Amino acid sequence: MRTKSLKKNRINVITLGCSKNVYDSEVLMGQLKASGKDVVHEEEGNIVVINTCGFIDNAKAESVNMILEYADKKERGLVDKVFVTGCLSERYRPDLEKEIPNVDQFFGTTELPALLKALGADYKHELLGERLTTTPKNYAYLKIAEGCDRPCSFCAIPLMRGKHVSQTIEKLVKETEGLAKNGVKEIILIAQDLTYYGLDIYKKRNLGELLEALVKVEGIEWIRLHYAFPTGFPMDVLEIMKREPKICNYIDIPLQHISDAVLKSMKRGTTKEKTTKLLQEFRKAVPGMTIRTTLIVGYPGETQEDFETLRDWVQEMKFERLGCFTYSHEENTSAYDLVDDVPEDVKKDRANEIMELQSQISWDLNQEKIGKTFRCIIDRKEGEHFVGRTEFDSPDVDNEVLIDASKHYVKTGEFVMVKIIDATEFDLFAEPA
Repeated sequence: MRTKSLKKNRINVITLGCSKNVYDSEVLMGQLKASGKDVVHEEEGNIVVINTCGFIDNAKAESVNMILEYADKKERGLVDKVFVTGCLSERYRPDLEKEIPNVDQFFGTTELPALLKALGADYKHELLGERLTTTPKNYAYLKIAEGCDRPCSFCAIPLMRGKHVSQTIEKLVKETEGLAKNGVKEIILIAQDLTYYGLDIYKKRNLGELLEALVKVEGIEWIRLHYAFPTGFPMDVLEIMKREPKICNYIDIPLQHISDAVLKSMKRGTTKEKTTKLLQEFRKAVPGMTIRTTLIVGYPGETQEDFETLRDWVQEMKFERLGCFTYSHEENTSAYDLVDDVPEDVKKDRANEIMELQSQISWDLNQEKIGKTFRCIIDRKEGEHFVGRTEFDSPDVDNEVLIDASKHYVKTGEFVMVKIIDATEFDLFAEPA
């Protein structure tokens, strides 16, 4: 049975996982469009490309389920072809090929030209950073580097993404100029590790110089930093953040744990004392900055005492934003040689305890915002509300500002001054000021 209802030769790109994958899908779609292909993102098409995540168990399960769903649709004649790319495919291709033979072809994370060829398109080198953005028109991700050189024991990213490779400042400025021409007002800098930026090509940590170049791009009003590693953080970035109004007073710095024993086993290259001092320096250099972090509980050998050290530290540090994951035992990482000895229910209880604590911290911090005025970008209209963010909030992971659409009108994609009139743990309710 052949597909009848779907438009022929329409390529549907489906993205799973993190913002790095979003970026990669956008580059793929830009290349396909430049070759004259009919390409859509997560809409119907008779040719399907699934960009997978292979980071932790939940993400892998979601990717496998999506592949199985489309392999079944192909079997039933609802789609013609299914291609799989991304991290899961990079990491488990032989197993996937064996287990899901109905997929036409699997590609790794560095095989964009080969994937394009399979889709009947040519790889165009001249498309410097040009891509079809899938985010709301006012913001876009800017991937400044690929891969990671860090030795973290629990992390499989270097297996899937390879060694750290920085993009040049010139290329990133040109890409940002292109985004600004298309109406993007906020760029979110992403990499596996922003801290390491430039070491490979400039022989020094060069995030500061990159930021100095990006703030000059006309039309860009917010620049946000995601995924900085705590060890070797280039402190000149803080001075630039304080001085340059375009750089959001916000940083995402995944810290993972704080018990010295766990940090050592994780090969994080830091200690509780050093990490605490670094965060104090952040807050001293940029008063009022928002720090987002992520933590892992249930790492092999994490004792109740280790967990309590972490919990008490979270209470003490009062992070503005925090996410918590349970440890995932990943093959071919160095932690895989350790015994995964924290029971699953204990891992979940610990994660819940951290998130409940963070929920209260977030509630308290949000209550302090009531009556205050903030500059806000409006991302979208959803149901009865316009949904926006302050400079202290990143898309999808942080607080949202909700404006009652039955009483007020604001323009999506634009900045507006708002007054906070109410707040919950993770939402701010506002009206135009």
